[in-house]
Amino acid sequence: MTTLKSGVLATPQAAAPLAFDPDLVRKYDHAGPRYTSYPTADRFHEAFGPADYVQALITRRETRPHDPLSLYVHVPFCNTLCFYCACNKVITKDHGRSAKYIRYVAREIDIVSSILESDAPVAQLHLGGGTPTFLARDEMSSLIGHLRGAFPFAPDAEVSIEVDPRKVDAATIAFLGSLGFNRISVGVQDFDPDVQKAVNRIQSEDETRTVIESARANGFVSVNTDLIYGLPKQTVAGFSRTLDRVIALSPDRIALYSYAHVPHLFKPQRRILLEELPPPADKLAILSLAIEKLGAAGYVYIGMDHFAKPGDELARAQADRKLHRNFQGYSTKPDCDLLAFGISAIGKVGAAYTANVKTLDDYYARLDAQTLPVMRGVTLDADDLLRRDVIQKLMCNFDLDFGEVERAHGIRFAETFAPELAALAPLAADGLVEIDANAIRVTARGRLLVRTVAMTFDRYLRERRQGPQYSKVI
Repeated sequence: MTTLKSGVLATPQAAAPLAFDPDLVRKYDHAGPRYTSYPTADRFHEAFGPADYVQALITRRETRPHDPLSLYVHVPFCNTLCFYCACNKVITKDHGRSAKYIRYVAREIDIVSSILESDAPVAQLHLGGGTPTFLARDEMSSLIGHLRGAFPFAPDAEVSIEVDPRKVDAATIAFLGSLGFNRISVGVQDFDPDVQKAVNRIQSEDETRTVIESARANGFVSVNTDLIYGLPKQTVAGFSRTLDRVIALSPDRIALYSYAHVPHLFKPQRRILLEELPPPADKLAILSLAIEKLGAAGYVYIGMDHFAKPGDELARAQADRKLHRNFQGYSTKPDCDLLAFGISAIGKVGAAYTANVKTLDDYYARLDAQTLPVMRGVTLDADDLLRRDVIQKLMCNFDLDFGEVERAHGIRFAETFAPELAALAPLAADGLVEIDANAIRVTARGRLLVRTVAMTFDRYLRERRQGPQYSKVI
């Protein structure tokens, strides 16, 4: 039996550290949303279609034409299949498929930009997937050129990309730098060879180091590495070695995700043997160890899965109360609408969320018909906007000032949220939150469980009789 230890990790607000309490984690480790949006994506509906998205774009054009934009492009292609993956991807070695895809993404970009008719600066661009670096150089150049031709980019725009170190080299990173990319996210997951074999992702430390060092040599100002705990054949000792090796690479940010084994939802996970997954006690021990080691190495806890060096933009944004959550996780640009392109891409424009079709055939058919490929979405009402604000503040700031919410939404907090405040009482009794007449504060012991706190304010979750299965909080 693995012994769990309490770990404490400093945050930008030194008086509010992160504390690991295994008993509380066990008690409150329920399934729940990640709140990259509110309402969550399972509340989107097919009654919302292309016409609704067009109206949201027109409303933005008429009311907020100069507000900055964030862009996301989903590139679904991968050369190989990672068994743990829950992303919308297309496994292929046919690079001709990506050339066609980029041509159609350009069509979608043209439709959206023609409706906006905007000179609003792009403050952020993120390429995700899949594996964006699946694209050939001419395809990548074409995509970035098309985006820059359709939208003006701010001189200091954050331009980021996800890469698979197994498929790129130093020359590729230099090429990406020449296109204006200045932030990079590097998939690692685990350096243990037994774990890598179990999830079909063999990746050496040297490959990873080459990418990170090349990024720094080519002007990238922030490097993120992704890790996953709870994978098959993981052990506390093995993941400890992975943490040491990742810390030695000194990334600016580290995303530490909990593996959610839901093979009924994601077919690739059926290749993972249930008996090879670490038992719950070991999984918690791995998390505790990670908190301890990352804290000792100087990383601050941003929230949920994210850690960063104190000088990184995420840490500074949190200290300045400008942190934000969107469909890529934590973000530094709270004032941006998010225009999303490609299959399964999810965006936000004003009070509307949009989600594109999930398959290439549907995507191509919609665009051939000169129709935006929106499959579903939702337009938020006043209650949605209020609760989105409350949940965002809790997830990003770990506190909530009632007066601030009252002034923004014209409500009396204690009256509007009387049931929620009552529901928080057991969490307060267990030390996860502190509540007084003016505010809610998530404590050091409650920060790992902030999703549980946020769930209290989710009206749809409370009213749902039966619905989708979420991943667990930890």
